[in-house]
Amino acid sequence: MASIPVYPWRLAPDGLATVRQLRALGLRPGGQDVVAQIERPRRRRGPLVAYLYSIDLAKPVRPMTPAKWAALAKANAARRVCPQCGRDAGYVIPPSLGACANCAYQDEQRAA
Repeated sequence: MASIPVYPWRLAPDGLATVRQLRALGLRPGGQDVVAQIERPRRRRGPLVAYLYSIDLAKPVRPMTPAKWAALAKANAARRVCPQCGRDAGYVIPPSLGACANCAYQDEQRAA
């Protein structure tokens, strides 16, 4: 595999973008290979690496179909239902709790 150019943080040439930057422009890599990478130094660990893609070769983001919107709505609704009491919590249940606030902190509510 041929080596790709490595640029310091914030010094990448014009015409290259990360996946997030492409997405902000309404684009996606579209199967193209990584053109270059940028590295951001860190003190105690290795550098953060971001891969760069050519904006000219990027393709438009595919539009959401009604079936995709329905699947996304169903997945988000499932994240709001408490697995212990089965009620809609009205918010996305944090994975750290694993249940709605009422079920997760039952002992503290009884003591008060």
